[in-house]
Amino acid sequence: MSKYVKEMMTDDLSTKWDGVEELMLVSFAGMEANDTVELRKRLRGKNIHMMVVKNSLARRATEGTVLAPAFEGAQGAQAVVWGAEDVVALAKEVIAVAETPQFKLFEPTGGVLDGAKLSSDEVKAVSKWPTRGEMLSTISGQIMGPAMTLSAQLLGPAKMLASQIKQKSEEEGGEDAGE
Repeated sequence: MSKYVKEMMTDDLSTKWDGVEELMLVSFAGMEANDTVELRKRLRGKNIHMMVVKNSLARRATEGTVLAPAFEGAQGAQAVVWGAEDVVALAKEVIAVAETPQFKLFEPTGGVLDGAKLSSDEVKAVSKWPTRGEMLSTISGQIMGPAMTLSAQLLGPAKMLASQIKQKSEEEGGEDAGE
């Protein structure tokens, strides 16, 4: 491959990964072509991109970026996977695909998160974290919890008093009806 072509490919990769801060490296060597097509469809449906890229080109394209640690020491045929709602959703999908019998040759080999290199075990650990949506739900529950408790405590005695007044008036109304 000529130097000019390598530079064009490196520039293309740099453009594609512009703004990407986390990605995963996966191995899927030996998968049949039909399974690879199904895998790409599945990932595309979750807004996840997958690209097979030569390690040396990826190193050049990510040089000086937060993605560079992912390719340090990378060897063999690998694919780069990025996208999804957040890095946790990406890791969850990568692990879910790896655990699918149809894609048994697909396995995470590493990645990068916040500029730090991830091992395959760390990718599995990240997949167990709550997603952004789950975290927002938990936080909003924690914010709303005290307010809801206070509201219940303020309204509780008033509801009891109103119930007792209603009951008393019904009792007195019943006595008047009997006379």
